[in-house]
Amino acid sequence: MTDHTDITDSAASRVAEFRDVTEQLTEEIGRVIVGQDHVVEHLLTTLFVGGHCLVTGMPGTAKTLLVRTLADALGLEFNRIQFTPDLMPTDITGTDIIEDDAQGQRQWRFVPGPIFTNVLLADEINRTPPKTQAALLEAMQEYSATVRGQRHTIAKPFFVLATQNPLELEGTYPLPEAQLDRFLFNVLLDYLPLDDELTVVERFTSDTPPAAVKACTNAGQILAFQQLVRQVPVSDSVGKYAVKLVRATRPHDPSAPDAVKQYVKFGASVRAALFITLAAKARALMQGRYHVTIEDIDALAAPVLRHRVMVNYMAEADGLSVDDVLATLVSAQAAA
Repeated sequence: MTDHTDITDSAASRVAEFRDVTEQLTEEIGRVIVGQDHVVEHLLTTLFVGGHCLVTGMPGTAKTLLVRTLADALGLEFNRIQFTPDLMPTDITGTDIIEDDAQGQRQWRFVPGPIFTNVLLADEINRTPPKTQAALLEAMQEYSATVRGQRHTIAKPFFVLATQNPLELEGTYPLPEAQLDRFLFNVLLDYLPLDDELTVVERFTSDTPPAAVKACTNAGQILAFQQLVRQVPVSDSVGKYAVKLVRATRPHDPSAPDAVKQYVKFGASVRAALFITLAAKARALMQGRYHVTIEDIDALAAPVLRHRVMVNYMAEADGLSVDDVLATLVSAQAAA
């Protein structure tokens, strides 16, 4: 596929509409959420791609408020599940109950669980057993939940934001690599700069609450935007760059740089190449472009790859994080 920068008036108007809605969403979310611009951008990108997002952050960084505010701005239904060690699959998917009908006959009726929503906050997903994690991951992948052998469809759009607490690891059930791979992004939610933190304190300790968030879009428009994202063209050179970048994360691949061969235990799967390309398409539209650039790929490398690349003990011994290795990799690919 070649790079097409000339687009029809119809496509141009759809791109303009996409960007206008994105700017409105960002503005509305900013009425409540201070800072975290990159996090908001990544959450919107995930939504427009039709994927799911993993957020790793310290307690008290407004994860729940962020997701609830996002759902309000999108005009979508929001649910939150606090994952605990005793949570069962039916606690999130729902269950069948027996009840009497008008004729006095007993019959089964399905009572949907909190997973049947548009925006779902799966809080501390690593605190619940693998069986319950698997029920959520089935819903993420299949957009359905199976109860007593019956498949119940979850209406789209369906967006899962799962959080992990990086501090407390005792008594947790870390997600296996194959399950982590199902998340589009792993976004790091860090503490705010001093000025932004001061703004938060002033905003939420005054007698005037933050302004109410207005819905800027709806489910139908979001689904249309997801289709628009997939129509964005990618040139042969940019597509090849994205695939080569992902392949270079695998230490046994001939194209892997020395840092990857030395510090990486496992690299990213083919799904990473799919996701980084889709996310780059969404990023291009959010900036008002109808074509993907190498800069789009580089900008999204860390959130797409950081939960798919596993560093070895040598990286830990040298004090290097997976983000350090990825930064070296992107620099090496850009210079190639």
